[in-house]
Amino acid sequence: MAVYGRILRSPRIAILVVATTLARLPFGINGLAILLFVREQTGSFAVAGLTVGALALGSAIGAPLAARLVDRRGTAMLMPLALVHAASLLAIWGLGLAGVPSIVLVGLALIGGAAFPPSGSVLRSRWPQLLGDPELVRGAYALDSSLIEISFVAGPLITAAAVAFAGPEIALGLAAVLVIAGTALFLSKLPASPAEDRHEAHRGLLGALGHRAIRTIALTTVPVGFCIGTIEVAIPAFSDAQGSAELSGVLLALWSGASGVGGLIFGIRRVRHGLVQTYLAIAVLFPLACLPLAVASAPVAMAALVMLAGLPIAPLIASRNELVAAVAPRGTQTEAFTWLVTSLVAGLAAGNAVAGAVIERDGWPAAVMVGVGAAAIGAALALSRRQTLMPSPVPAG
Repeated sequence: MAVYGRILRSPRIAILVVATTLARLPFGINGLAILLFVREQTGSFAVAGLTVGALALGSAIGAPLAARLVDRRGTAMLMPLALVHAASLLAIWGLGLAGVPSIVLVGLALIGGAAFPPSGSVLRSRWPQLLGDPELVRGAYALDSSLIEISFVAGPLITAAAVAFAGPEIALGLAAVLVIAGTALFLSKLPASPAEDRHEAHRGLLGALGHRAIRTIALTTVPVGFCIGTIEVAIPAFSDAQGSAELSGVLLALWSGASGVGGLIFGIRRVRHGLVQTYLAIAVLFPLACLPLAVASAPVAMAALVMLAGLPIAPLIASRNELVAAVAPRGTQTEAFTWLVTSLVAGLAAGNAVAGAVIERDGWPAAVMVGVGAAAIGAALALSRRQTLMPSPVPAG
C-alpha cells in the first residue's frame, strides 16, 4: 500500500481526490434514489427502470461532448454542467411529487445525466502531469477505480438511510448539493492544463474515437455496463421480494465495496503479464463472477454473492484506463477517458431499462441471466479484437 501513500502525499493530489469523490458521489446516489422514488410515485418497476436508464443514457450522450469542450476550452465548463445536473435532480423531486406524467420524469433524468460534469475524466487525463513517475501513475489509475467505488458504497447507503428515515427524495436533494460543492472544490485546486494540448486537440468528427484501440475499448465496455445495469435493478427487485426496500442499499454497497477492495489489490500487484492480457483475463472473469447471483435465495446468500461479483469490476476498469492512457492521441485525453465512461453508462442505460421489463415479466433472476449473457458476449468480442488493443504511435484519424 506504500504506493498509494506516495500518491496522496504528492502536491494537490489529496484535495483533488476528495473533490472528485464528492463530485462523483451523486453518481452513486442518483440511480437507486431515482429508482425507488419513481417506483414509489408510479408503482411500476418498468417506469422506474426506464427513468434510471434515461439518466444513464443522458450521461452517455453528454459526457464525450462535455469532455471535448474541456480538451479544447479548459475546465471552466464543469461548473455550468454541475448546476444543470443539480437543477434536474431537484425538478425530478418536485415534479414527481406533483404527479406529472412519467415521460416528464424520464426527460428530466435524460437532461440530468447529460449534464453530469466529467471531473473524473479530467483528473485521469492529468495523472501523468500531476505525478510524473510511471509507477505512481499506474497506481493512480488503480486507486481512481477503487475511489469511484466509494461513491457506489456511500451512495446506496445514503439512499438507504433516506428511505428508512424520510424518503428517497431527500437523497436527491443531497446529491444536488454534493455535485456543486465537489465541482467547485475541484476547480479551485486543479492546475491549468498545458495550452499546447488544447491546441493539438483532434478536430475530426470522431475525435478520440477515431483511434482503433479507443473504439475497441468503448465497444467492449458497453456489455459490461449492460450487465452492471441489470444487476442494479435486479438487486432492488430481490430486496422488494424479501419485503425490505432498505436491503437494496446495503447489498449495492457491499457490491461496490468489494469492487473497491479488488481495485486496491490490483494496484499493488506485481506485474507479470502484459496490460492487454491482464485486461482480457479480467473481462472473461467478470461474467463468471456474476453468474451465481441468479440462484441467491436469502439476503445472507445474496450478500456473499454480490461481493464475489463485485471483486473484478474495479480491476477491469483500471486495466482499461491504463489502456486508454497508453493509446490516447495527444490533445484528446479527457475525451478518450470519457468514452470509457460513456460506453459504460450507455450499457447501464440499456441494462436498467431491459431489466425493469424482464423483472415485470419473468422476475429478477432472469434479469441477472440476461446481464451475464451480455457480459460474456463482450468478453468474447474483446478476445476477437485483441490485436487492435496493442499500443501504437498512430494518431487518431
